[in-house]
Amino acid sequence: MNKRLIWALVATAFAAPAASLEAPAPARLAPTVEHAQTAYLSAQLLGRYHYKTQPLDDAMSEKIFERYLKALDPERLFFTQADIDSFSDARTRLDDAIQRGNLAIPFAIFQRYEQRTVERLTHAREVLKQGFEFDTRESYPYMREKAPWPKDDAEVRDLWRKRVKNDWLRLKLAGKDDKLIRETLEKRYDNYLARSARNKSDDVFQIFMNAYAMSIEPHTNYLGRSASDDFDISMRLSLVGIGAVLQERDEYITIRELVPGGPAAKSGKLAVGDRIVGVGQAEGAVADVVGARVDEVVKLIRGTKDTRVVLDILPAEAGPDGKHKQVPLIRDKIKLEEQAARKSVIRIGEGPTLRKIGVITLPAFYEDFEGRRRGDKDFRSASRDVVRLIDELKKDKVDGLLMDLRNNGGGSLREAVELTGLFIDKGPVVQQRRPDGRIGVESDENPGVAWAGPMAVLINRGSASASEIFAAALQDYGRAPILGEQSFGKGTVQTLINLDDVAKNDKPKFGDLKMTVAQFFRVNGGTTQLKGVMPDIRFPSVADPDAQGESSYDNALPWTQIDAASFRPVGTLKEVVPALQSRHQARIAKDKSFQALLDDVAEVKRLREIRTISLNEAERRKEKETREARLKAREKIDGKDKLAAALRDDGLQTGERSLAADLAAEKARKDVKDVLLDEAARIVADEAEIINARPQLAQKSGLQSAETLR
Repeated sequence: MNKRLIWALVATAFAAPAASLEAPAPARLAPTVEHAQTAYLSAQLLGRYHYKTQPLDDAMSEKIFERYLKALDPERLFFTQADIDSFSDARTRLDDAIQRGNLAIPFAIFQRYEQRTVERLTHAREVLKQGFEFDTRESYPYMREKAPWPKDDAEVRDLWRKRVKNDWLRLKLAGKDDKLIRETLEKRYDNYLARSARNKSDDVFQIFMNAYAMSIEPHTNYLGRSASDDFDISMRLSLVGIGAVLQERDEYITIRELVPGGPAAKSGKLAVGDRIVGVGQAEGAVADVVGARVDEVVKLIRGTKDTRVVLDILPAEAGPDGKHKQVPLIRDKIKLEEQAARKSVIRIGEGPTLRKIGVITLPAFYEDFEGRRRGDKDFRSASRDVVRLIDELKKDKVDGLLMDLRNNGGGSLREAVELTGLFIDKGPVVQQRRPDGRIGVESDENPGVAWAGPMAVLINRGSASASEIFAAALQDYGRAPILGEQSFGKGTVQTLINLDDVAKNDKPKFGDLKMTVAQFFRVNGGTTQLKGVMPDIRFPSVADPDAQGESSYDNALPWTQIDAASFRPVGTLKEVVPALQSRHQARIAKDKSFQALLDDVAEVKRLREIRTISLNEAERRKEKETREARLKAREKIDGKDKLAAALRDDGLQTGERSLAADLAAEKARKDVKDVLLDEAARIVADEAEIINARPQLAQKSGLQSAETLR
């Protein structure tokens, strides 16, 4: 990137004249000078260096307008058509708002949204006082993202009447009495209002800038300072804090989980359910945080390693007027193990036919960029963790390996290349095409492999980006069959631009711009964009292609192809896959759990077509009884006697149950049998058996049997 040009752009941004406000913005939520500068600078960078450059003109303004409204009111429950009509002048003026450094219009739209939020929720509370009759035949259109805007206030008020009636009926069907239902819903709507009142100007700016960025292309984003910090933490899987997961419950920030080995757990003075009512630093008074947002409290608790933080705690068992206690803690580095690679072993068969399949679950392609740059010996990365886990699985004498990349949304490109290199000797892994048409190749340059035996890769619709690079490379090299669903289809490359570095700001003010700068291509020449990776053996999918995956975006880049890279496949699985497919089909035809899953998938697809829900108690009760009967039947098949209780609709939302009930339900859901994982492991066991029994086929496929590996 031409740095001299960037400095010129920055200077121009700072000199941009401040136009007069077209509409009044609320004093509480007004655009700042920094917002105007950030928007202008972002527009200049996006207009010159994005992979899909588009002019910021009236046509783009209309796209931004529609996306901004969708971000604010996705279900079309707050604005009316009259509101939309009153914004008509803004449709073609948002480009000017960005270029002239005047963001009054998007802030004025947000002001109207806040006004409507107060009106709708105030009306909802009034409706609660009236009570309901549930013997009439009417329905609530709860899937409204494609519905027309309510034409007037009368129509939107009727929508909210039906929404509140549905909320009431759900609680009634769960066995709650009228008094408790009214109290629960009054509190719910009050909490909605309280959260709305905690919006900040930076929140409005973040929403608007993302509407602009994502109008260019779906994976281009603006990250404000807090979002940028969270992105960095998620990539390196560590932060400096106290080791506690926090949650907003009523007006308190509550401890939901204590991370083992973290300062909070090691202190012995904190417990799940404790409420944080104040936070103090090494010096100075303790700041009251009752009613604060969780991100605000997290920001106060995070800090520099080995520094002191003091928590003012209202113990879980204490009432609102209970005795507080102050807990001093020393901040330390916390590893976020939930997102780290982990292993397990699945045993298939018994006696002489026993096969042990090692499973490595990888939730993300993480990398501590800063630790690598500094040369830290123990910096964290996905590939380094996977190598260690493979070594441990070898000691367990596993017969095959399954890489579980379901819902892995990607991460570091370098980690995708290095992880691929663990299973091929050397060679290209992925190609990249830049905006000028130049094509670069990312290759594994390290000879040798960490695992040469039978393996497979399990993916689903949530597997994206780096996951697709890895799966596609192993498929193209003939190294492993791909199991599961068609992947997400994100075949684009993003870079993170620190706008404060560009502007040479002494202190963080502008945030980051995540911008698409290239496109991925497989070594065979096809792109993973839009179509994703197609599995060799397909599993049933509950994913809705209209709502999940690259094809769900209205402005996704198209699929295309370039020349293949020069690479030598490890072997071919053309003879192995049909045999695996045949065994898979024969097995699942007799597997009651798998057949029950197929029934579940069919039911989900049926329900997806229904856009309304009945508000008649008799009809809903019958639906509820049918649903619970299905769950009870599944319990008998899967042997999980708490499944129905965990999945039963109690009408409550997260934070409305007791914390213990929330955690118990989550644990029960996690304990549900993973039918797809078990079947994927059986397929790898089949692969190991076939390779062991047919040495010539093993040679063709480039694999080694487990016996050879030992």
